[in-house]
Amino acid sequence: MLKKLFSHTAIYGLAPQISKLAYFFALPFITGDLTDIDFGVAGIMTAYTTAISVFATLGLHLILVNSFYQSPYQYKWRWRQIYGFLTLWNLVYAFVLGLMIYFVIPPEAEKDRWLILLLNICPFIFFGQTTIIGNTLFRIKQLPMQIAIRAICFGLMNVVLMVLFIKYYKMGYMGWFWATFISGMLSNISYWYPLNVIYQITPIFNYKWKYIKRSLKVSIPTIPHYYSGYLLSNSDRMIMDFLKINASSIGKYNFAYTIASPFVILSYASGAALTPLVNEFYKKKEDIQARNLVFITQLLFFILTFFSSIWTKEIFHYLVKNESLAQTYPLAIIVIMSQNYKPMYFGAFAKFFFLEKTNALWKVTFIAGITNVGLNLLLIPVLGYKIAAVTTFVSYLYMGYAGFFSKTGREIKTVNYYPILWLITTIILAFVAFYIAELTWPIKMIITLLGGAIGLPFLLRYIKKLNGR
Repeated sequence: MLKKLFSHTAIYGLAPQISKLAYFFALPFITGDLTDIDFGVAGIMTAYTTAISVFATLGLHLILVNSFYQSPYQYKWRWRQIYGFLTLWNLVYAFVLGLMIYFVIPPEAEKDRWLILLLNICPFIFFGQTTIIGNTLFRIKQLPMQIAIRAICFGLMNVVLMVLFIKYYKMGYMGWFWATFISGMLSNISYWYPLNVIYQITPIFNYKWKYIKRSLKVSIPTIPHYYSGYLLSNSDRMIMDFLKINASSIGKYNFAYTIASPFVILSYASGAALTPLVNEFYKKKEDIQARNLVFITQLLFFILTFFSSIWTKEIFHYLVKNESLAQTYPLAIIVIMSQNYKPMYFGAFAKFFFLEKTNALWKVTFIAGITNVGLNLLLIPVLGYKIAAVTTFVSYLYMGYAGFFSKTGREIKTVNYYPILWLITTIILAFVAFYIAELTWPIKMIITLLGGAIGLPFLLRYIKKLNGR
């Protein structure tokens, strides 16, 4: 079990990181050809398009996962109906997305309005949610290499195309849109064949409305929950645009988030890896083992985020050839350390999903997102755009730990996760990392070695517990 946790997390987490690593090495080549405005346009458009992305699936991927475990011999029939429904629904979604893009294009990109619109909606028109369904299938069948190979190939393709369009064709922000469109379409094609031909999960357009309605009753309450992810990670750039913060400042903020993005991806990858493993423990009523998996993941996150944060200044100095962008490293530290919420968030909510307690789920996560939006609207006009990173950190911590203290959380809890202890540790490590980042590199090296020596015994302790020793 532990081997699967490490291997699957590594595959889910490291495969996308290969392309991210390639992107980092590409930064010295492209930052000289990009301006704060370019990053601003990309950040603003990402914020708006992500604002409605949760409605693309209507939360039905939860039904896909649950139907696989609940009806392992009949799940294909259910999947095909959902596939057909989502294929038609995405035509409506593409229209709404295109309409929104048309009206929110920033003035700096008005000349490319129609092209940006088409590049964003075409994948939904031609493929719907093929990639999501195919990805879910490989994940729950515990075939992570199928996902990893695609993530690596099309991720690297995206980086190569981006360098080509930005560095050699001088396309600026349009280089991102074109690279994402081409690699995204090819990725969809790669999932379409195994899903439709090999596994014969083809869309049924004459689906049974009774089944779809019953599925939506479970999935729709998860939309506010999933939407909280947007409110926490992307809405800040949309709010900055709403508050008339200039595109240059938004670009600096977006760049800091871009550098920290591998840790955001890793947090989602850990959840993808943990889900099937923890569900197996829940089926066997082995909640303590599920907790041990969460604790191991939390300790690994502490080690990775803390040591990465204290070296962020040096990383920026090496990678970024734009002095204005290089000074944004403190924002990246806050974003990186905020991702420590994820393992305990999963520990709090994994059983919510397993027991389909979706009506209770959104009350915690959506409040976290609304809190982030409210704090940004209140504080950005007074303290400036940088405060958005702090409000995101605070909101993430609320979302990660509030589930333990909710009514449903207390009712279904069978083991103690010691949330207060983990919360205090997260806050302390964030403050310490922010301070150590300004020290000289020899001192950081000593701290890194000492920190590893201190953290390793705690990690080994829970590994032994998981192995029953």
